[in-house]
Amino acid sequence: NRSNASSEIEFRGAIGHLIGEKGRGIRTGLSMNHNSRLDIAAASAGLMRTAVSLAAHHAQHRHAFQKALIDQPIMQNVLADIAIEAEAAAWLAFRLFAALDRQDESASERLLARVGAPIAKYWITRRAPAVVTEALECHGGNGFIEESPMARLYREAPLNAIWEGSGNVICLDVLRTLAREEGVVDVLRAELMAAAGADRRYDAALKRLEGELPEMIRNEGQARRLTERLALMLQASLLLRFAPPAVADAFIATRLGEGWSGQFGDLPPAADAAALARRAVPAI
Repeated sequence: NRSNASSEIEFRGAIGHLIGEKGRGIRTGLSMNHNSRLDIAAASAGLMRTAVSLAAHHAQHRHAFQKALIDQPIMQNVLADIAIEAEAAAWLAFRLFAALDRQDESASERLLARVGAPIAKYWITRRAPAVVTEALECHGGNGFIEESPMARLYREAPLNAIWEGSGNVICLDVLRTLAREEGVVDVLRAELMAAAGADRRYDAALKRLEGELPEMIRNEGQARRLTERLALMLQASLLLRFAPPAVADAFIATRLGEGWSGQFGDLPPAADAAALARRAVPAI
């Protein structure tokens, strides 16, 4: 593609050495792909943050109707919402990097990294194109021309969902891990319970997930729904524990609510969208 150092290569007379066992190449390859899935999740989180920073900077300096765009209530809501999404993505990716760092000393961290990598890879790469699209729209037509950095981000955003396993492959991996890896469900439960009691809406969503989890694990057709639910709950848990209360509150009010459409700019009136939007402006 245009934005990566990608190319087609052809090997002629090259020396090859067997890695792993003969006939088990896919399994050997997947053991390496597991770590790179976290790289991809972090890359998409970074791409989202770049897009949000560009949009917030533009909105701070572009004026319309006698006010800066960032002072327009509807623009504040959009900017605040995509900034929350980018922050939640970063927390999830780096929590799992921490688990990966500790996997040799802790069985629970090893299991969390095992199941968390495909969860993060699936969800963050799915949300990146939506965030970039909104950030591009914040620029108006200028965001779509090739001279704008947004055009490059827009082209790149969908690609990470394909690397190291497309959506269906990733979600089936989550399903298999939950069904076959002993102790994985307990480790996920412990990670989610770390935020229990901090927010009644989160507690209610956690209770619903507990009740539905066994059936979703048994139903392959629910693999995407299951992976999305786990990603959102993990992000909410992390934001409750480590992010500013306003960020966690806005995330839970939308993402864990029954009526969430997945669209941006839908924060409730109680959210301080103005403060959240201005928090996204990069310090230059």
